[in-house]
Amino acid sequence: MTPRLSASSYSNTAPLVWSFLYGSMRGTAEVIMDNAPARSAELLAQDRVDAALVPVIAYQLLEETRIVPEVCVGAQTKVGSVCLVTDGRELRDVGSVALDTSSRTSVALTKIVFREFLGFEPVWHESEPEIGSMLSQCDAALLIGDPALRISNETGGTSGSTLRTFDLAEIWHANTGLGFVFAMWMTKRRSVPFDLAAARDEGIANLPTIAANYATSTGLAQERMLDYLSGSISYSVDEKMHAGMDLYFSLALKHGLITQLRPLEFVTG
Repeated sequence: MTPRLSASSYSNTAPLVWSFLYGSMRGTAEVIMDNAPARSAELLAQDRVDAALVPVIAYQLLEETRIVPEVCVGAQTKVGSVCLVTDGRELRDVGSVALDTSSRTSVALTKIVFREFLGFEPVWHESEPEIGSMLSQCDAALLIGDPALRISNETGGTSGSTLRTFDLAEIWHANTGLGFVFAMWMTKRRSVPFDLAAARDEGIANLPTIAANYATSTGLAQERMLDYLSGSISYSVDEKMHAGMDLYFSLALKHGLITQLRPLEFVTG
């Protein structure tokens, strides 16, 4: 039976699956893609895939799950595609937040930012990731992935937008000095039948092609997309990102976002 992989269809995951879709590993795995990273976590929880690229918080929520080491979607300082958006107000003036629940990691990070770094608790609302409706109901909105990237690009440019974005990886780094890991490959197996690090390396070698493909669908200039994929996103876990993940798990436990703190267990072979 052909092994099955699951990953979100956001542009920042493309370098990790490009080899299986278009490169040297094409045909070695069935790749299931969905807009929501949380969907990959569901498939992993149901043991319907051999490995899934899932929000890192899933490791603490799913039993008998192992991490594929070193390969990730993360950021050393600023990510651009996980952000809080307001109508112009400061985060300290936010009383309610609409949460895009596509990624549990980003939802938990948002709650840590308010509870741990800002020192107060807004009212939370779950919402579909549509900025207009989110801000019509709440003072701030959590957006992730390509929708967040588009908003960040607009508010950072000359479009005249009155919206304001706050990069969550940047806030994390400012308060901790550490990088942040948003997603990693995980499995319920003791090993996976392919080299996910080699697949990552092949994807990174083809970033200009990937950027050209996603520039059309996201509406960003190809140069901006390439800068995002090559400069904002980290696909390997360095020392500060690993320390950031450890701290993130500890703070998630402190604030009741997880009920246990499992030591990291990695696949072998």
